[in-house]
Amino acid sequence: MDVTSLSVKELRAGLDKKEFSSPEITAAYLDRIKKIDGSLESYITVTEEEALTAANEAQKKIDSGDVSPLSGIPLAIKDNICTDGVKTTCASKMLENFIPPYNATAMEKLNAQGIVMLGKTSMDEFAMGGSTQTSAFKKTKNPYDLTRVPGGSSGGSAAAVGARLCAAALGSDTGGSIRQPASFCGVTGLKPTYGRVSRYGLVAFASSLDQIGPIANTAEDCGIILNAVCGYDYHDGTSENRPEEDFTAKVGMSMKGVKIAIPAEFYAEGIDEDVRKAVLAAADSYKAMGAELVDVSMPSLKYAVAAYYLIASAEASSNLSRYDGIKYGHRSDITGDYNELITASRSEGFGDEVKRRILLGNYALCSGYYDAYYGKAMALKQKIREEYNEIFGKCDIILTPTAPGVAYGVNENIHDPKKMYQADICTVTVNIASLPAISTTCGYDGKGMPIGMSLIGKMWDEATIIGAASAFEQGFERVPANI
Repeated sequence: MDVTSLSVKELRAGLDKKEFSSPEITAAYLDRIKKIDGSLESYITVTEEEALTAANEAQKKIDSGDVSPLSGIPLAIKDNICTDGVKTTCASKMLENFIPPYNATAMEKLNAQGIVMLGKTSMDEFAMGGSTQTSAFKKTKNPYDLTRVPGGSSGGSAAAVGARLCAAALGSDTGGSIRQPASFCGVTGLKPTYGRVSRYGLVAFASSLDQIGPIANTAEDCGIILNAVCGYDYHDGTSENRPEEDFTAKVGMSMKGVKIAIPAEFYAEGIDEDVRKAVLAAADSYKAMGAELVDVSMPSLKYAVAAYYLIASAEASSNLSRYDGIKYGHRSDITGDYNELITASRSEGFGDEVKRRILLGNYALCSGYYDAYYGKAMALKQKIREEYNEIFGKCDIILTPTAPGVAYGVNENIHDPKKMYQADICTVTVNIASLPAISTTCGYDGKGMPIGMSLIGKMWDEATIIGAASAFEQGFERVPANI
């Protein structure tokens, strides 16, 4: 049996039945990482020794009957989520040697369940990008085609899951950074409702948009992981104190009578024909299950990317101002006065994409430009929320493509920021409106590259979109990456 091909749920069953042990499955994943990750480059840091120790500890608890849903399960963690004693670089030279003295709350919750952390995955620098090619250390490739990108910014996590280098992974999503790489790498990724998972210990990009979430092989696995990491945290004032629930409760739900919205703007010009056909075929599959398809409109979509990049860049410029080489981050060897030191430290520590967004954010917040840019973007944020509320007044779920196309070549769009930004058109409104969404594979193009569809849910209704995604997955034959 190849244990690396099993889902989290299947691994749990096998561990509980003593079909294999946590040290055995951990060793299997570590062996695959050694064989494959040299070409894939999904991990920045592999914590082999710590993983084997954690696996042995987890097995002792499993043998004694002290079992949690994720006990002994090998997971990977995106490298912007703080891990006590293990480097957290954000794929940036600015934090190349940063070792956090504490765990993120999400990491604390996973450790409490006895997970095995295999390592920290690569990402776009400070989570700014959609390709993982802005990483200062590991420019991750797509497990379906090593000449293509895995998406981003959680590309390392998605590629590691797709290549079977971990059972599942944590990522973060600011404008599609879980869902888009999940689509490109042929796996399932969940962006929870803003406030569902504590952001404490997540290195901030855009604080009103960032959210931690799981990437896994199935929607049910995503629900199992969300069960573990969700909940109120007094360290994070934006986390919500919600009643406890099981996000896998609707797995196996009937789709009969479920109203699925199909917003025309998400299927218009700019969406590849292969993508449009695959997602609409998925809509027909839901219809065959008894769901009702409802045509709707979202007029503000054409302005969404501009609004998102103004809001996100403005918040990024504020959050990243702390990295000056004195209080935080890389410190230049160049000597000089205070201003010269800061300039040199930031010039050396930040990559081009991060610098671009800091400049854009500072510009948008400048006196004289604030109302014209940032103010209008915030007004559009409210308009987008209103349009979603109107759609959810008559529908249960919204179905869209996850990305306009499939994964592109590693050097194809990297030097065209406008094209890169426009590729986020299908995902950014979810973050702007603080909604939950899940991406799962619904087809493949003519070259075998995965195509993802997204199910968007009402606030706090992750269970419904997990259940609906699982319903589709049960009847869809996923083609694994050949790596």
